[in-house]
Amino acid sequence: MAPAESTNEATDGDEEPSLSDLREQVEEKYDFEAFGPAEMDEMDREEWEAAFDAETWITGEKLLDRLEADLRQRIADRDVFARIEREDDRLVAYSDESYAVVYPDGSVEGEGTVRRDVEPSVALCSMASYEVPESPDGDVLPDPDEVAAGEGELGNVMVQLLSIAQLLAGVVLLGYGFLGNGIALVAGLFLFVIGLFLLVVVANARLSETFRADAYRTRLQEMGAQGEDRPAFVPDRAGEHDAERPDGE
Repeated sequence: MAPAESTNEATDGDEEPSLSDLREQVEEKYDFEAFGPAEMDEMDREEWEAAFDAETWITGEKLLDRLEADLRQRIADRDVFARIEREDDRLVAYSDESYAVVYPDGSVEGEGTVRRDVEPSVALCSMASYEVPESPDGDVLPDPDEVAAGEGELGNVMVQLLSIAQLLAGVVLLGYGFLGNGIALVAGLFLFVIGLFLLVVVANARLSETFRADAYRTRLQEMGAQGEDRPAFVPDRAGEHDAERPDGE
């Protein structure tokens, strides 16, 4: 009888884990508070079915309401770059390069970065256990003309003043050094080089901020953030869209 018992034990050990066990494993493995496209790609089919129970999914208008609030908060946090438009039977999200259309049953159409950003939110908002943040008031995207290239301007000014002080101190010490004081010459040269380096750093930081602000402003204008028409590749309600796509998409 001993061999038979061993066989039964081996058979029991080969059984697949139950749905509840698999769900516990998934909850331990993934952080659903920071669930994103990378985690979706990592999940296999069994993990997906265990994590998202189709019988308890939220659908319909409630899903679109939850999704709109979640995406608006993510856009306000600069986690997602897109414009959100709510229609009667769907939610449209698009940027200057890509788009996503979400329907009440949770299905998603689209392509590019926006679709990859939207899909995790659709999955999370379909779960009753997920607490959707309150939707921010007003427009979550800034007006292109209001985009400023200097959020860290105070820090740049402080570093610039420090660098000027270093340069002046270096010049004074260099003057003493040329009069025959070797220590002052070395110290002055050191301070002068440090001050010059800091000035270059500040100039580079300001130039980078200007380029980033210009690029952000251009993207806002191209996606119609001021209320202009949608980009041509975003499908209309009939599902038709322009065949031409931006490069790289």
